[in-house]
Order: sequence, then C-alpha cells, then structure tokens
Amino acid sequence: MALKVLYAAFDVVPSPKGASRHITHFVQSLASAGHEVTLFTVWQAGMAEEESYAGARVIRCRIEEGNFLRRALLFGDAVWEHLRAREGAYDVVHFRDIWSGTAAVEARRHFGYRYRTVFEANGLPSVELKYHYPAVAETSLPNRLRAQERELLRRVDAVICVSRITEIFLRSLGAPVERIVVIPNGVDVESFRPGGWPPPSPPRLVYIGTLASWQGLETVIEAMPLILAAFPDACLRIIGPGKSKRRKMLEKLASKLGLDEETVRFEGSVPPGQVPACIEMASVCLIPLAYNDRNVVQGCCPVKVLEYAAAARPIVAADLPVVRELLGEGEAFFFPPGDASALAERVVYVLSHPEKARATAERARRRVEEGFTWERAGQRLLEIYNSL
Repeated sequence: MALKVLYAAFDVVPSPKGASRHITHFVQSLASAGHEVTLFTVWQAGMAEEESYAGARVIRCRIEEGNFLRRALLFGDAVWEHLRAREGAYDVVHFRDIWSGTAAVEARRHFGYRYRTVFEANGLPSVELKYHYPAVAETSLPNRLRAQERELLRRVDAVICVSRITEIFLRSLGAPVERIVVIPNGVDVESFRPGGWPPPSPPRLVYIGTLASWQGLETVIEAMPLILAAFPDACLRIIGPGKSKRRKMLEKLASKLGLDEETVRFEGSVPPGQVPACIEMASVCLIPLAYNDRNVVQGCCPVKVLEYAAAARPIVAADLPVVRELLGEGEAFFFPPGDASALAERVVYVLSHPEKARATAERARRRVEEGFTWERAGQRLLEIYNSL
C-alpha cells in the first residue's frame, strides 16, 4: 500500500555532509517503492523553498536565526504548524531529530492524528551538542535534552539506528528493544572506481568529513612529522566542512609542528559527486576517530569508511567498535585511538608495502559490496514501513 510520508530533517539537503547522502538515499528508496514523500528540511541561501528532489516534494523551512538551539526549536515549531494545517495528510511521520520528533508525537496526541512515527536516531544532542558548543557541558541543558530524548524514544512506533553500539545506548535510555532496528549506512558502490595502482606519487593522505572534535584530526596532524621522516614528500588533504574557529585551531596546531600549508591542506567541502575522485587520488585514507562518548557510547556509522572501502583505497583507522562493525582484521590497518605514533607507524607501513595495502583495500571493497550498499539499507527501511 502506498503511504503518504512526511520526512523531517533538521539538515540542509543536498549538502556535502554524510547525513545529506543518508537522507537522499532513504527518500529515494521510499519514493521508488511508490510512497508519496514530502521532505521537510532547512533552507539555505541559494536553495528553492519548494522543489522536487530525489523523487520527493521538498519543503525547506526558512529560519532567520543564528543561535543553534533557537533555530532547532523554531524548526520543531514549523513541523508542528505544518502538521496542524494538514489533518489526515500523512500516514507516517519520519524524523531525524528530537525537535521535529517532539512536534510530531505531540501533534498526534493533541489533534488525535493516526499517523505512525519513525525516529531515525543517528545522533542525540545530549551527547553531541557539547562538542560544537563546549560551554553547554557546564549547564543543565544536556540533562534536559536527555529527558526529552527518553520521552520521545518511549512514544514512537519505530526507532532506526545505524550501529549496534547505538542500539545498546538507546535501550539504556528506555527505547523498547522490539521497536529498534539497526540499518547501517550504505554506499553507492558503482559510483566509486577502484583507483589505479600503485597510488599517485607523492603520497597523499586523505581525510573526508567534518572538522568536529570527535573526528580526531589532532591525532593525524600530530602524526605528520613522524610520517614525513619516512616519506618527506607526503601530504595531508583534509576535505570537508568545518567551523572557522575549529579550522583555525587545527591550522595553529599544524603550524606549531612546522607543517606548512602545502603539507597539510584544508580544502573545504566538495559536492557529493566529487567525493569519489577525491578518494581515488589517495595513497591512504584516514579514520582517526577519537575515543569519547560520542563514538564509544552513543555510536555512529561513518559513511567515509564505506566510501573509502568502495574506492579500494587502503584505510588506516582508529580501533573502535563502530569501525570494527564495518571492517575487520585484514580489511583495514588499525591503531589505538589518539595514538599519533601508532597512526604514523601504520601509514608508513602501508606506504612501504603497496601490495599488502592493495590486497587489504580489495578485501574491504568486497566487504561493502556484500553488506553495505544503499540498496540493502533501503530494503531494510521498506521492511520497517511494511510492518507499521
């Protein structure tokens, strides 16, 4: 049966972030199955307020507010107003954040709506907000957000998460175990061509992702002098969005270590369609995730791991359970998180043993081909919708 779906996401879509790719593929899966999807998301300068995208009707909410929390609350208010004005318009309301989620469950209660609710819990603000706004950690806000998260998890009909680690965390917050389904992120394998071998010279180390502190980029930069001692012409390319303050901190660290702008280059965001080419130019791809509650307790499923693997490039990764869920021994080169010396040692090994690196990268590609495609993730999503 075709369903009318409201998919609410406090994100900009499309954008270079992994969240945008996740949303896009899920929307495409729903639309391709014949469901009528309205994607309700955030407007950004240069975007249309309404258009068709990925088989869905997109409504972008224009919020003229700089403060993150007020912006989030206003987005929740906008979802409430959208639902209030559309009695009976939807069979399912699917959301990725607690603000639109709270609006959805409260509107259902207040107006007596009969739609089902799906919470895609990829990251909770009680955990993640302090990494973007450190002062938040010293306030009562994380506890208040945690209470809101617990209440929402209790009231929704289905919960989707991307990792077994996240599933355990959500269960600890009171989410009923029978309502939780793990759907790991995926990758469009056909978009990635295994790069030529050997990789281009000089050696290029590539990181793709945000500059958030949980990503562990300090460890990579601290490892660079050790890598340069073995491979003096090696360079690091950091590709992805990040706040200017955070970027300046990392640039200052690089400068302090005597690394110039050509050795450590911050290249900013690239459109999603250019990501494969950025990865294919790499000699080594990096997953330097830090050991913290976001990565270890809450969990995550880094899209970059899957994209690196799809391109069959050697991966040097922090040895964390969230990475081991995706790649095992013989599919990546692991180092203890936060250990710059160990990271450098693994990178030097990869660059010194190209055939070993190639075999490891090819095994990683086979792993994602077999288990981590967006098509597979979309099928699991449709199974959830069929069970509602």
